[in-house]
Amino acid sequence: MAKSSFHYYQHRASLVDKYLEVKAAIKRIFHAHKGRLGYRRITELLKQSNIVINHKTVLNLMHKLGLKCLIRLKKYRSYKGEVGTVVANVLARDFTAHAPNQKWATDITEFKVAGKKLYLSPIIDLFNREIINFELTESPNYNHVAKLLNKTFKQHKQTSNLILHSDQGWHYQMKHYQKELANHSVTQSMSRKGNCLDNAVIENFFGILKSELYYTTKFQSIQQLKKEIKSYIKYYNHERIKMNLNGMSPVDYRAHYVKSIV
Repeated sequence: MAKSSFHYYQHRASLVDKYLEVKAAIKRIFHAHKGRLGYRRITELLKQSNIVINHKTVLNLMHKLGLKCLIRLKKYRSYKGEVGTVVANVLARDFTAHAPNQKWATDITEFKVAGKKLYLSPIIDLFNREIINFELTESPNYNHVAKLLNKTFKQHKQTSNLILHSDQGWHYQMKHYQKELANHSVTQSMSRKGNCLDNAVIENFFGILKSELYYTTKFQSIQQLKKEIKSYIKYYNHERIKMNLNGMSPVDYRAHYVKSIV
């Protein structure tokens, strides 16, 4: 080996990886969240741990470490035509809310495990993207939607001036469903036919849930999936930060709001 080459490799070997601690922190955060976070949220959590680093550098380091999130797939559709009353799109893609319980959205998504199906019906608050309630069932009948409404209204008494948005799924066209909303002074809103972007916030939640949980785990039974979905929603509400919530989780953001108005 040439003398110059020897000294070159000797010098390279003596260099300390300046990102060694950052890489360790990235791996720790990535695995603590079970591989669910992308580079932007990891950058934010690093910042909260007093490690200030450019998001592009974090992305590059994640590539080198082989850390990558999965791609989201499509969802179950509950539209069966006009079986009841279809209402106007009151929400009109205005997904902003300035306080809790001003705008909610709901929908149903489907999972398949071992030849069986499981359906999740949540309600999300557009103020902080928090899942305020949800129902799991193995049959997409009206009862689980009615049960979801019933327990949600028991927990949230102040529902006047509230908009509840959904797609045109047959459950939401039912007279009983619409009567329950009217009894609690809730304004019903529906997406236009064939416009999934009209309910983009809850569609986005389903995509996150499936890419971060459902597609990353080999489930053996419906019961196992039920347990993990319940655990994930708790994680999503309390721990998973969102960049449009100033790097806070939905619950932390709501608590920060309440504190600011007291």
